[in-house]
Amino acid sequence: MWSGPPLAVINHVLTGEDWARARLAAFSGQTARVQFSSGQLRFTILESGLLAAADAASPVAVSIRLPDDAPVRALSNRSSLFSAATIAGSVDLAEALAFVFRNLRWDAEHDLSQVLGDIVARRALRLASGLARWHGRSARNLAFGIAEYLTEEEKAIAPRRDVDAFCAEVDALRDDLARVEKRLGRMELLR
Repeated sequence: MWSGPPLAVINHVLTGEDWARARLAAFSGQTARVQFSSGQLRFTILESGLLAAADAASPVAVSIRLPDDAPVRALSNRSSLFSAATIAGSVDLAEALAFVFRNLRWDAEHDLSQVLGDIVARRALRLASGLARWHGRSARNLAFGIAEYLTEEEKAIAPRRDVDAFCAEVDALRDDLARVEKRLGRMELLR
């Protein structure tokens, strides 16, 4: 069980969001356990709305089990992460936690501006955003290139147009066979 670094990051983000702390403060003193493939995170909600590491002996009000691919979903599709979670215990607390974590946003530019200054922070985030977009485009172009190589050059995978043409020919053959069977059935009736 590890809780120090994740709780420190969550509390840092919560510090800047009064609405989130107010929503969590209503559940002060309650303990939650979030489980995922590589471990679990147990925390108690404080009166201030911040989170603290929970004792192993403290009773758990809600247990939330995240899917094994939780880190990937957290970065790519947060809504699917919450819909795939399994909840046991207090539904009200689970709903409050889900609402807070679904809507909680880290203002990285503000944090960087405290260390580097406003202009450098803005430019650093623009650079990081540009690098992320470039990385995404590069990965997409690589995937398209590999797919084209495997379908056009190597012929290891049939191109979509060939598969569609084959399916159309099979459908035409099936229809022709059905017509022949129908004619044969009529001929037998005439005998």
